[in-house]
Parts: sequence; structure tokens; C-alpha cells
Amino acid sequence: MPNFTVSSPYQPAGDQPTAIEALSHSIQDGKQYQTLLGVTGSGKTYTMAKVIEKTKKPTLIMTHNKTLAAQLYSEFKSFFPNNHVEYFISYYDYYQPEAYLPRQDLFIEKDSSINQELERLRLSTTASLLSHDDVIVIASVSANYGLGSPEDYKSIVQKLSVGDEYNQKALLLRLVDMGYKRNDDFFDRGDFRVTGEVIDIYPAYSEEFALRIEFFGDEIEALYEFNSLTGEKEEGVQEATVYSANQFIVSKEKLALAVKSIEEELGERLAYYQSQDRMIEYNRIKQRTEFDLEMIEATGMCKGIENYSRHLTGKKVGETPFSMMDYFEAMHDDYLVIVDESHVSLPQFRGMYAGDRSRKEVLVDHGFRLPSALDNRPLMFDEYIHKAPHFLFVSATPSPLELELSSVVAEQVVRPTGLLDPPIEVIDSTYQVENLHDRMKPIIARNERVLITVLTKKMAEELATYYNDLGLKAKHMHSDMDAIERNQTIRSLRLGEFDILIGINLLREGLDLPEVILVAILDADKEGFLRSRTALIQTSGRAARNAKGQVLMYAKRITDSMQFTIDTTQQRRQKQMEYNTLHGITPKTTLRELDTNLKVDDDGELYNKRSKLDKMPKAERQQLVKELKAKMLAAAKNLEFEEAARLRDEIAKVKKL
Repeated sequence: MPNFTVSSPYQPAGDQPTAIEALSHSIQDGKQYQTLLGVTGSGKTYTMAKVIEKTKKPTLIMTHNKTLAAQLYSEFKSFFPNNHVEYFISYYDYYQPEAYLPRQDLFIEKDSSINQELERLRLSTTASLLSHDDVIVIASVSANYGLGSPEDYKSIVQKLSVGDEYNQKALLLRLVDMGYKRNDDFFDRGDFRVTGEVIDIYPAYSEEFALRIEFFGDEIEALYEFNSLTGEKEEGVQEATVYSANQFIVSKEKLALAVKSIEEELGERLAYYQSQDRMIEYNRIKQRTEFDLEMIEATGMCKGIENYSRHLTGKKVGETPFSMMDYFEAMHDDYLVIVDESHVSLPQFRGMYAGDRSRKEVLVDHGFRLPSALDNRPLMFDEYIHKAPHFLFVSATPSPLELELSSVVAEQVVRPTGLLDPPIEVIDSTYQVENLHDRMKPIIARNERVLITVLTKKMAEELATYYNDLGLKAKHMHSDMDAIERNQTIRSLRLGEFDILIGINLLREGLDLPEVILVAILDADKEGFLRSRTALIQTSGRAARNAKGQVLMYAKRITDSMQFTIDTTQQRRQKQMEYNTLHGITPKTTLRELDTNLKVDDDGELYNKRSKLDKMPKAERQQLVKELKAKMLAAAKNLEFEEAARLRDEIAKVKKL
């Protein structure tokens, strides 16, 4: 059984001990589903870590976006410094899937930019799952997409031991079969080089160390790691295992079978198009597939080889593709899947399959891909939700699905910090704009901030203009704004450059602003997605980071969603106050420093200069794009995805000129 040990100066407090105990017992008793209902600031991530420590199960933690995944990766690396915490997200900095628009007769080629560091981390994940029991994988939706067969990946490894004999030529050919390339000039990940009786291998999943094999004849005389940059030698080892350079690797025998299977499918498809007298599609699929087959036979790879995954893995038509969870199953008898922010993540997982299939059906119908491309897909929701032996859903507002599935719903309402949910006041909405103006003035006079949520972009813009005309400092934020503008706006609010931020549904998850005292919800009685139970609770939570936080709901009636939010908030406040009294805790506002890694100032200068870009010489604009791209790649390598997204948006705007 793997040994997970949490490293933290804190001990479980508030509702954490009860939640940890309830969830751990449920998982250890073999229950498949459980939910952690934890309010903002209650330490849900710490509870997740303690559940892993207590249940001692290899764990896959999934969330709905890269930014949150990067944050979780950092936190769990800190919690488990002596265990193997891995990171598995899409390895693309930029990805444009191939598509066909029949009305315009326009085919869009696949275009992508692979981040080498993220690719290494993905390979490190599968290598760790093969080698260790104490593995925690932080993943985005990428974990639901098809991968190569874990059995093939597990079988195509090269074990090396000091004193054993190996035919050097056979060893080099084996490395080529595993996806490695010989490169005696520029030694990089996924390469090997040969100098006399010394072979250096730079594993595709290694961060900085390469493996040196020293032969005496055909016998391995020494094995040791060395720093790939400095050449500094590490302590020698008696044995080592080298894993494949990619996760879609297959043996020569399987590759030959796959080629034959693809040829058979091509023959069937050509016969179909011929019977339908669709000769354009006939020639298109014939030319594309035959070229791919030539590349596969010559090099073992081709562009878009993932579209032939069904043939490469030996799966049947419509059969569930391999995914990250299959790698857990292949290496471990039992494991846990934690879905963070499940109220957002699960609906996103549900929608992945339909969107992917609709695009590929058009490609298949018009002869750009064989029907087997449809089997290169993400998991259907039913396949996903029943696959793992144990699920833990984590959210402040779990949906009915999680609650219905779960054997145990552990509530984590009490915050160790003592902070209370903000009180909610309902005010008649007849004169909501004027009333809110009067309520905000004393708050702004104390140099405190306000968030206002409205229903439409037009109202956000007009309301900001109205309050500015009255002498207040307000800005609006909506989905038409790019990443750099949004983050500049939030940073400016925190710095006090303005006092009121007005938005739509952007003011729910992920905006933790301790400077905010007041959250105002206009037209709170307009039932719908933006005024549902989940939305109201999440929006109200934006004021939960400040000890003086409060929420104003403007409405003509109290809807069921409003009443549920008010009742839930009051119950949580009462429970927290009792805990604070019992333990002598005085609530204190959360302190959160401004993120110095965002480099907003430099990028903001670029943004402000945008109006002058059209006058800039073309050569200078091209140089600017190069500089921005270098910054974007560096940010992505350092897992700073918000920064990378901002730079990507800037590049796109400059390129339009």
C-alpha cells in the first residue's frame, strides 16, 4: 500500500476533521461516490490532501481549466514533497483542430504549437504510474481524451543492469523503436548519442538528467545519471529503466496489423463513395490516407496519427478509447478520482463528446477522414462517471447529480480563519441604481471596493457610465474583453485605481478579492442561469474574504433560489459564530498579495500602444510578434497560463494588422 504523508504546519480544524473522517471511511468501505461541500475559504484543498493521506490510494485530481490545474499542482507538490505529484494537461500552447465548412467549401488544417515542457510532464506522469505506487496526478480535461494502450506502453521499456550483456546495435535499434532519435550534435530530450563504447540517453520525461551507459565489449560496466547541461556526474546506479518517448508507441507487429486494418477500412470507404458517385470525396480520402500509410510504414508516425488510434490499439468500432484512467487501472488495483469544482467540471466533461463528434462527422462525410477517426474521442459522460472505483466531488455548490450519486456528503462550512459568510439584505429593486449609489458612497469613502453583477453587457456598460458621471470611479468587465484587459482591470481594482467593478457572470468562481466589502446583485429575482442557486451562492461568496463583507440583493420578490441562498448563508453564519465563540476566534480579513508573476505592467504598456501599432513599420511589428511569442512560450513553460493567454491575445491583435 502506498505511503502518502502530508507536509503542512497546520492541523485539521473547523469542519475539516469531521469531513476527512467521513469521506475517508466511505472510500475505505468501498463506496464509489462521495461529495465534499466546502464553502469558500474553508480549506477544501487541504481536506483533499488529508483524505489521500488517510485512504492511501493513488489519486487522479481533475479540474476544468489549466489555470486551476496549475494552482492545484503547486499546492499538492507542497503538501506531498516526498511523493510523486505529476501534472497532465494538454501539451499545446496553441491548438486549432482540423475542420471543414461545407457552405464555404473551406478546409481548415490542423495547426498547433507543442509546449515541450508540458509534453515532458505528461510522459513523466505515465512513467511514474509504471514505476511508483504513491502517485498523485493533477489533470485537466485532457485526461478524458484518448491515449495509447497502457499495456503497449508498459511492454515497450528497456531495462538496463550493470554486469549484463547487451548487443549495442540491437540496443540502439530498440531505442529507435521506443521513439528515441539519434542526435550526436544537439542532445535534447528524446535523443540518444553514441561516443565509442558510451551511449547517452536523454529520457523524454526527464527534467534535467540524462543516463550514461559505459560498455566494456558487450557488457555494461557502469550506469549513472549526469546533468545534461553541465555534464556533472551523479552517483552511479546498478540498474535503470528507460520508458518510451511517446504514449502512442506500438510494437512493429501491431503497427503492421494496424496498417493492414487501415487499408481494409480505406477499401470499404472507397467502395462507398464510388457507389454514391462522389468522386471528389473518393479521390480526397484515397490521396490523404495513402500518404498517411506511406508515412506510418516509413517512420512509424504521420500527421494526425491519433485519428487511427482505433487501429493502433486494436479497439473495436465504438469501443471506449484508452484514457488516463486506464493507466491507473493497468498499474494499480484501486485508485481515487477527485473532481475539483465539480459543479463546473462535470458539465464540461459531459459536453466534450458531442462537440468533438459533430466536427469529425463533417470531416468523415466529406472524405477528409476515415470513419475510424470518430473513435479518436474523449470519453462519453456515462463512460467517465462509472469508470473509476472511487470518486470525490468537491464544490461549494454541488449540483443535484453529485448529491444524488453520493453515499456521503460531507459539509465543510466552518472556516478555520473564523470568517463568516456575508450577511444578505434584500432591497426593493424599483430604485435599485439610486439606492445602490447611496449605499456605496460611505464604503468608497473608506477606500473599500464594490462588485456589482448585472444581467446584460449593455447594462454593465451603461451603469459604469452612470456612476462615473456621478463622480464615482467604476469600470465594467464582460466576455468581449480579452485576457489582458480583464486581468488589468482586476489588478487596477485591487490597487484602488477605481472602486466599483461591474460584470455579468464573470463575478462567480475564481475572483477572490479581499479588498471587496460589498457585493450587489441587481435584478436578483430574474430566475435563470445567472440567478440560479449556484450562481447566487457563488456570487455572494465573493464577499466572504473580508470580515466586513456584505451582500445586497435587489428584487421585487424573493424567488426560491434567493430564499435558498439566504437560508443557507444564515445557517452557515450561525454555525461559524458558534465555532468562533467556542474557540475564542476573531474573524480577520484574508490577506492576499498582488501576484508579481503576471507582468501586467509590461503587457499593459503594449496594450496602451495598440492604437499606434497601425503606424508602426511592418518589420517592427513582426519583431514585436517574435518577442511576444518568446514571452508566451516562457510563460507557458513556467505554468503561468494566464500570462501566456494574455500574450497570445496580444499576438493575435498585432497579427491582424
